[in-house]
Amino acid sequence: MRVLLTTWGSRGDVEPLAALAVALRELGAEVRVSAPPDEEFAALLERVGVPLVPLGPTVRSIVAGPRPPTAEDAFRLAPELVAARFDTLTAAAEGCDVLLATGLMPAGARDVAEQLGIRYVLACFHVLGLPSRHFPPGARPGTPSPAGETDNRVLWEQDAQRVNALYGPALNARRAAIGLPPVENVRDHVLGDRPWLAADPTLCPAQGMTELDLVQTGAWILADDRPLPADLEAFLDAGEPPVYVGFGSMAAHAPADIARVAVAACRALGRRVVLARGWAGLAPVDDGEDCFVVGEVNQQALFRRVAAVVHHGGAGTTTTAAVAGAPQVVVPRIADQPYWAARVAELRIGVAHEGRTPTVDSLSAALATALAPEARTWALAEACTIRTDGAAVAARLLVEGAEAAEATDAAGAGRRPGSA
Repeated sequence: MRVLLTTWGSRGDVEPLAALAVALRELGAEVRVSAPPDEEFAALLERVGVPLVPLGPTVRSIVAGPRPPTAEDAFRLAPELVAARFDTLTAAAEGCDVLLATGLMPAGARDVAEQLGIRYVLACFHVLGLPSRHFPPGARPGTPSPAGETDNRVLWEQDAQRVNALYGPALNARRAAIGLPPVENVRDHVLGDRPWLAADPTLCPAQGMTELDLVQTGAWILADDRPLPADLEAFLDAGEPPVYVGFGSMAAHAPADIARVAVAACRALGRRVVLARGWAGLAPVDDGEDCFVVGEVNQQALFRRVAAVVHHGGAGTTTTAAVAGAPQVVVPRIADQPYWAARVAELRIGVAHEGRTPTVDSLSAALATALAPEARTWALAEACTIRTDGAAVAARLLVEGAEAAEATDAAGAGRRPGSA
């Protein structure tokens, strides 16, 4: 069996595919991943021995500028990604049985699968962008319905129009070029009738949150057995557990002056700091021995050694901290981050920071709550409920689906499965 996994997005979009690729390979499948050609993504996939097929521009070149991407940037990027998917995936998926897509609106992936006559699966990492009458926690409010419920169908239709404007012309031009009919609703076409939800049921419950027939596999977690650097181990052993502060791939979206604010907030509570450099280039504000800076590191091991995790609220970081039993302070900025912040608060495994830009006082107050003994108790209790076999579940579903399709084809041809 051959599988092509594809995404375009940040580390949180690429690493789950690496986890799924490893699980598929353990079942005997041949797997490749088509993803952005960022150096760290190439290194990640090389570490697990999965071939990378470069797709589109690097993500860092788009998001790590001096300002966040604008609407004009989005209208330039969308058709570029559509073209990249048609050109790259058509060749990469040749001979494959399944094409699974995720990440930033993968318009073009289903169309390549349709052209090649292979199975297509759309996977997502949260429920925020799925059709529902009810807004999930952290989402913006909709229009009150007659029953007093929050109704997001108006905004759902507005979102469809936005996606059509971004991707529709390029997608339908490429479909016409290969003899396929036009698509009226790009977003619904990409989602399909039965998307997969690669998120933990405790952290991201799907029951009643969408009108689609979701397949929830659990989060796709890549096991990491790398040792922590010796100098980091020495720092951790030299005192009480520090607070981890990191904003991942946020770059220009990271809160202004967050390194100074975070270090000051931790010091106000008598806590040391592990500062993750990330795409925003966070750096210490002085030569104090109470602050240690890390780059690429095994977060699974590190989070088990810290007092709390301050982060932006990405799906991957939220899940990793939850599995480690580390209390969290989530400072959400964009996209699905308010959703994860709200879930962390609801589960009492941490705090959702109020406001997008923390001050020393506001972050100190949030941290004080997260560092309280009861927060650690809740975080450790919830850690026992988080499933870590989501990638294995998804891999089995892909393999079993391919085997069922082969059996159906064989029966239709009047022969046994696997016969010549």
